[in-house]
Order: sequence, then C-alpha cells, then structure tokens
Amino acid sequence: MNSAGPSSSSSRPWGLLLVLLGLGTLLTLASDPLQTASGTQNAFLRVDNLVANVATPMSWMAIMALGATLVILTGGIDISVGSIFGLSALATAAVLQRFAVDASAWLVLPTALAVALGVGTACGLVNGLLVAGLRIHPFIVTLGTLSIFRGIGLVAVRDKTLPSLGEQLPTAFTEGFVGARWNVGDTFLQPVPMIVMLVCTVIVGVYLARRVGGRQLYALGGNEEAARYAGLPTTRLRVRVYALAGLLAGVAGLLSCGFYQSANTATGEGYELAVIAAAVVGGASLQGGRGTALGALLGALVIKLIENGIDILREIDLGLFVLPISKEYSKILIGLAILAAVAVDRLGEVWRRARAAG
Repeated sequence: MNSAGPSSSSSRPWGLLLVLLGLGTLLTLASDPLQTASGTQNAFLRVDNLVANVATPMSWMAIMALGATLVILTGGIDISVGSIFGLSALATAAVLQRFAVDASAWLVLPTALAVALGVGTACGLVNGLLVAGLRIHPFIVTLGTLSIFRGIGLVAVRDKTLPSLGEQLPTAFTEGFVGARWNVGDTFLQPVPMIVMLVCTVIVGVYLARRVGGRQLYALGGNEEAARYAGLPTTRLRVRVYALAGLLAGVAGLLSCGFYQSANTATGEGYELAVIAAAVVGGASLQGGRGTALGALLGALVIKLIENGIDILREIDLGLFVLPISKEYSKILIGLAILAAVAVDRLGEVWRRARAAG
C-alpha cells in the first residue's frame, strides 16, 4: 500500500517558499517605480498591491484549492468548482437583496451562511453521489455538473447581475462583515477574506494531519483496493470529500459576493484551471495520496503572484527587443505551472520507487 501522506509532501512547502521568494524578488526587481501620495514606491512591493490585488482575491481561490486538494487526495478531480462557486454567490445575492439595506446583522449573516454553504454542499453532494454511488469517472461527472450548475444560474437569474437594478445588498453583510475596512496609515485593509482563508487552512490542515477521517483520505488515495480490504468506508469517504469541496466553494462564493457586493452569471467562469493549478502546484498528486492544506495555500499564492506580475509588468525588456505581455499570458504560465508540477511529481515518484527497489 502506498505510504503517501503528509510526511511525504513535507518537502514541497519548503520548495514552494523558495519559489515564492524567487518570484517575489524577480517581480520587485522588474517592476518600475510608482509615484504615489506617499512618494515613490515599487509597483509590486507595496501594501496596497500585495493586500488588495494579491492576498484578498487569492482568499477565495485558496479556499477552493483546499477543497480541490481533498478531492485530489482520493484520486478524484472536480472541475465543477467554478460553477459551484458562482452558483453559491448568485444564490446568496438573490436571497439577500430581498432584505432591507439596514437589516440587522443577526438576521442577515446567518441567512447568508445558510444559503451559500447550503448550495455549495448540495452541489458537492450531487457530485459525490454520482461519483461514488454510480461509479462514474469523476472527470465525466464534474464536466457534466460544471455545465448543469452554470445553467441553473443562467435559468434562475433573469437579470444577469444581482442585486437587480434598484436593489442593494444589506450593509451588515458587505461593509459590515466581508468588506469591513481597517485603516492602516494612508491606506486600508479588508482582512475578513484573508482571516477566513487562514481559518479554513488551519481546519483542513488539522483534519488531514490529526483526524482519523483525514488519514483515511490518504489511505484511499494511496491504494483504494487496500483501503477497501482494510475495512475503510470508501463510498462514504468519496461522498464526504466532494461534499466538503462543495462546502468550501460555498464559503468562497459567500466571500466573493460580499466583497464585490454583487454576483453575476459569469462569476467563477474559468476558475477551474486556477484552482486545480493551485492544488497541483501546492503538491497534491493527481495520482492520489499526497497533498497538504499548506501546500494548497502556497500554490494559490504562486498562481496569484503570476497573475499580478503580468498585470504590473505589462512588458519585459529582453535587451534586443521589448516583449509586450497581456493578461492572456497568465493562462499560458498557469498551464506551464501545472505541467511543471506534474512532471516534478512524476520524477519524484520514479526516484522514490528506484530508491525503494535499490
């Protein structure tokens, strides 16, 4: 039976930290000076860029990457995560726009949590029951539900953007909770999404490393047949892991809706690539059995730094000529990051087998 587990992935976070350090240094050196009210600052290495353009929007990506890591641990895949994220955000906006703008937080926040987490978990359960109950390949299942969940949003929402014209989400949810501001000198921070991201990372990390259910996921992904002979409830574990991934996508949808104070039928489109990339770059093996919560967090940070770096640099001076770059280049770089991470994982597996045999 494959002995993969948290310990076998322990070196990946340290490698990712080195990658992040190198990437951050490169972007700092390549970025042009920027004139601000506080004086000349580096366009990349400044608080209002690293927090507002990297850490905050990375929050919901990292939360979804945690769910993707749980699924990949079992040898599965979930490419419907962007649609679940979008549907959860839409459902939250659709319900909350019916409240008064000044509605009480004691009424608004529990409602928002119930709607977003309920929709996300329900979608995840559908995926899990189809994968585990009918034994359909997870790629086929989630490819179908990706379209179904997106279609439900398109059919249910006549106005493509919510709240509808003339409506507004309760301030207790937007400005009072998700978008709450902390003034720091000449700028401000909106820390709630980042705090929720860190809390989710700790919970998933403890679950995987310290709880029996988390250890069972490693066993299932390492060798499903051996796990079944060992008496593990493999069907129940698969349903549970997809439900958890849906729940985390619901949390991400809640944060996105509250932060942007709106949602639309295109919310979450294309997030599948970035989320799976974050999980894989973070050390989750597509063969199953390996991955960590910290790796998912750091993988999301790598992906977001790539996107932010492209937005900041705009062009790269190669000496003989200047190469203009645009946002579309991020797709190429994220794809290359996935291929590189999978190649490293495969080479590591070959090396481990050679070491075990020799």
